[in-house]
Amino acid sequence: LRSCSPGRARRTNASRRTCLVARFGDIYAQERLDAETLLRTYISDVEMVQRIIYIAAVESFHAAKMAYRQFKTRVRETLSLGHSGPESLEDTVLDYIVRHEDLYDVQASVNEVIRSMNINPKISFPPEIDFIVISTLIRELCRVAFSMQTLVPPLDIAFGTDGELFSETKYHRSFDSDFTAALVAYHVWPALMENDVVIVKGEAVTKR
Repeated sequence: LRSCSPGRARRTNASRRTCLVARFGDIYAQERLDAETLLRTYISDVEMVQRIIYIAAVESFHAAKMAYRQFKTRVRETLSLGHSGPESLEDTVLDYIVRHEDLYDVQASVNEVIRSMNINPKISFPPEIDFIVISTLIRELCRVAFSMQTLVPPLDIAFGTDGELFSETKYHRSFDSDFTAALVAYHVWPALMENDVVIVKGEAVTKR
């Protein structure tokens, strides 16, 4: 740790942020569509497929943020025993996490997400299939969400509810939306936020 330059995490913050925002966009464009294609081999209802993917994204961020808080607490407890500067303890902790993100147990988060999805009343799945079929999407979302917690300020996704007023600043309408409808029927993809400001729009379906 002594060889770690002071404030390394803060110095690389802007470049890491750019990469993570781009990665979030890539997941939307690639892994999300792969998961949708896979799910549609089991489920004919497009709305249900899109709901499953959206809930997977929300639960992945939730699980990754919880894991990050626990990881940070353990690192802080360990490093505080021998910390003497020159940088603050918080900066030292952040530097350590950024350098050792590979220690994040992403599989534990994936398992937690699948457990949460299995008891979510808004989504259903044929009993012979398991949500593990979209574990690639979940794993990539957990990884990017965990890394986003190391940014200053951290990035998060917007909270969305069925029936909320559609927001042009938060979402794009899906192509099959009723473009005159004012309310969100359901969400396809979450918006990405920084300090409560939208930096990447999500996607929602509006219907009357």
